[in-house]
Amino acid sequence: MNKKSKQKSKLILSVFFLITGLQVGYSTHGSDTPTTCPKKSPNIIFILADDAGIGDFSAYGCKYGVTPYIDHMASEGMRFTQAYSGNAVCAPSRCVLMTGLHPGHGLIRANENKERKPLSLHPDQVTVARVLKEAGYVTGGFGKWGLGNPGTMGIPEKEGFDEFFGYYDQVHAHNYFTDHLLSNSCTVPIRQSGKKSWKDYSHTRIADETIAFIERNKDRPFFCYAAWTPPHGDYEIPDSTPYSARPWDQMVRNYAAMVGLIDRDVGRVLRKLKELGIDDRTIVIFSSDNGANKELIAPLGSTGGLRGYKRLLYEGGIRAPFIVRWPGHITGGTTNDTCTSFVDFLPTAADLAGVSIPAGIDGISLLPVMLGKKSKLSRESLYFEICEPYFQQAVRWGDWKGYRLGTNAPMELYNLKNDPSESCNLGASHPDIVQKISSIMEAEHTPSPHYVIPAQPLPKKQKKKNETPAMLDRLLNEEKPDR
Repeated sequence: MNKKSKQKSKLILSVFFLITGLQVGYSTHGSDTPTTCPKKSPNIIFILADDAGIGDFSAYGCKYGVTPYIDHMASEGMRFTQAYSGNAVCAPSRCVLMTGLHPGHGLIRANENKERKPLSLHPDQVTVARVLKEAGYVTGGFGKWGLGNPGTMGIPEKEGFDEFFGYYDQVHAHNYFTDHLLSNSCTVPIRQSGKKSWKDYSHTRIADETIAFIERNKDRPFFCYAAWTPPHGDYEIPDSTPYSARPWDQMVRNYAAMVGLIDRDVGRVLRKLKELGIDDRTIVIFSSDNGANKELIAPLGSTGGLRGYKRLLYEGGIRAPFIVRWPGHITGGTTNDTCTSFVDFLPTAADLAGVSIPAGIDGISLLPVMLGKKSKLSRESLYFEICEPYFQQAVRWGDWKGYRLGTNAPMELYNLKNDPSESCNLGASHPDIVQKISSIMEAEHTPSPHYVIPAQPLPKKQKKKNETPAMLDRLLNEEKPDR
């Protein structure tokens, strides 16, 4: 074909696309070539458990029970084995999920700022809900928001959600037998019977509203953000079956039963999609916002044998289950070891919707990996930081993981391929890798006026070396729940 013929062909194709309105999903971040999606944008459901560890799900080796519906999701979809949440505690993790900004660039880097107050997203913040709403999706959220309390500019209705039902204030979300929930900032009274029944239980209403939203919007593209509150404390549930006879404290029995409740409601969602005939045009993602609490490691192994727990940037605080199901598009029963985190959700959602990925975000679209077009993402590293109970930084760079307390503190270095439990610090023997990861930390961290960012890790009262875990334990014991 000569040059003039090629130009003529391109012109004809351009006119064809303009007339028909055919859209092709494209990610400049996640793939070298456009990612082709179905002509009709798929529905997107993101189910987020609260404070569940990777070791709480049988698809990831749970030792105390089974989660059959989440297992079924994995058997019909793709299970990611090197996935991370957005951060090691609730609000900053959800901030990463919603904005596509890693914690070194995001506004919210702890549950509270240095004045012990929660921050709220700005009303002009780019969020996944806003991107999808502008793409023609109806957007609904159900469960815990945590990125803007009632009366602030960060409420979900100002961040792209058409509707939100549940808790706005994450401290309020500790109360499963509350006298009210919120629906688009309006109070929905709940008359408690005093019997702590399933009817009194807040998650019952939140799960029912999730299902109702799916039913109402079955004929148009929707984004359903199911940010369900279990198994976060307070550890309360009307019935702890099938764990009521286990030789554990009641708190532990309740926690295990709350994980089971999440699993059953995942099953409800999957059944509803099939019932409505929209199963093959709905992508469902399941994950958890951070690692489990320390008190669940000994009785249940909730962190899957990994070091650390909630609020710590060791693997046990940030490694997360991540399962994606989309019948007819994602090959069932597959696993993938690409390194990913919540930062990749916004660009993936934009790619699914066939719209441009917003400029300035940190994530990469996972869609080419999900569809089997690429085996891994082309990324150098994943960056994390958190400002509670003390400032921490972590970087995943290939098989290497760097961790430190303070922007100018000694680096701990681990090879996760050989040492997934981070038990052997190799920093002294690999100064070149320490320097590389330190340069990534320096480049990815931006100062924030809202938090104390120390250069060195040890308070003046602490003199002993190698006392980092003990120091963090003391600080965590001083913390109030989600404060």
